[in-house]
Amino acid sequence: MSLFAAAEAENRRLAQPLAARMRPRSLDEFVGQQHFLGEGKLLRRLIKANRLTALLFYGPPGTGKTTLAHLLASETRCRFRQLNAVTSGVKDLRALLDNARDVLLAEGSRTLLFIDEIHRFNKSQQDALLPDVEEGTVVLVGATTSNPFFSVNSALVSRSRVFEFEPIGETDIKSLLERALQDNERGLGAHEVRLHDDAAQFLANTCDGDARQALSALEIGVLSTDARPIDFTLELAAESVQRKAVQYDRDGDSHYDAISALTKSIRGSDPDAGIYWLARMLEGGEDIRFLTRRLVILASEDIGNADPRALQIAVATMQACEFVGLPECQLSLAQAVAYLACAPKSNAATVAIGEARADVREGRTVPVPKHLRDSHYPGSKQLGHGEGYQYAHNAEDGVVAQDYLGVEREYYRPVDRGFESELVERLQMIRAKLRSDSV
Repeated sequence: MSLFAAAEAENRRLAQPLAARMRPRSLDEFVGQQHFLGEGKLLRRLIKANRLTALLFYGPPGTGKTTLAHLLASETRCRFRQLNAVTSGVKDLRALLDNARDVLLAEGSRTLLFIDEIHRFNKSQQDALLPDVEEGTVVLVGATTSNPFFSVNSALVSRSRVFEFEPIGETDIKSLLERALQDNERGLGAHEVRLHDDAAQFLANTCDGDARQALSALEIGVLSTDARPIDFTLELAAESVQRKAVQYDRDGDSHYDAISALTKSIRGSDPDAGIYWLARMLEGGEDIRFLTRRLVILASEDIGNADPRALQIAVATMQACEFVGLPECQLSLAQAVAYLACAPKSNAATVAIGEARADVREGRTVPVPKHLRDSHYPGSKQLGHGEGYQYAHNAEDGVVAQDYLGVEREYYRPVDRGFESELVERLQMIRAKLRSDSV
């Protein structure tokens, strides 16, 4: 060991940001992710049984993916080796796997291979992992912010256990902040800091579940304040926070998750949630045409005749967005989302066309009744086309007793909400008169 090793290690430690210094040294110190790491949960059982093979950690930044990989290596007494998929190639990967194989054969020690941003590996790189994963040469832990079911090869996903990391809760964030202020060795315990409750709540709230960002803001506030003791107020917390970049991938799963949340919020009649998800997508740079198309579809799919104006408003919004553009068209989008969310809901038309098309696809087709067939071409009358047809406008109420399908089927079943409730009574009268033709 170098004579200067201790000094070098201390210099390295001092250069580390607070979030790195405060990484937990045991599973007991690890916060969050109790849905799979709590006592009796799957990952905890795998650790106790020492049966880790291949794991995929999926979730937003700052939720403990890298930290947990280090802890797993320690708990299972594996050598820890790390690659970054952005900067490493197949040559680096094969060299590391060869070394892991040699160490396993010579010493009996397994290697935990942590690959950050594993979705950035191409297919050949991911395939190169398969033999050593299957043979148990390495314990693979891949981390990604993208849904692995979309971004990682199916062959690798099928051999791995996928664990989804959730944003760390506000209570846990605040406990991490307190721990950092009380720790003299790794934290800020030597700085005499009094963290105000509202400042702690602000940091826990604005970090959006990212522990790294909360600790970074705390460190900036403490180290940039000369007065001692430090009064860490709400104002100081606000000055220490950098605006968090919106985690949004227009081509990835966050795109589909966000539009799913938006449409389900509108369908569920929650305008506040709808406006939030709209804002999230706008801040993420979502395509305006994609948003307006979804609103037009939703107006028919989920509102329908319960409020016929919904489709008009959605189409008008689409046209307004084309004409105005950003940033002003956000006003039209917000107006549309609020209206559609508050409108009465019906999927009766959606169900009707779905059932009718299913009948057609499955062969339950019927011929066009002769009296409804085209009778305008020469010779049609010789075939009996149009014979017996009754012109509906000649009836006083515009409805005549006439069969339009040839079989008795009901596809459209209006609900008792909004304007569609008025159609229920009228449709009952219409169907009664139409069917009187066959009585």
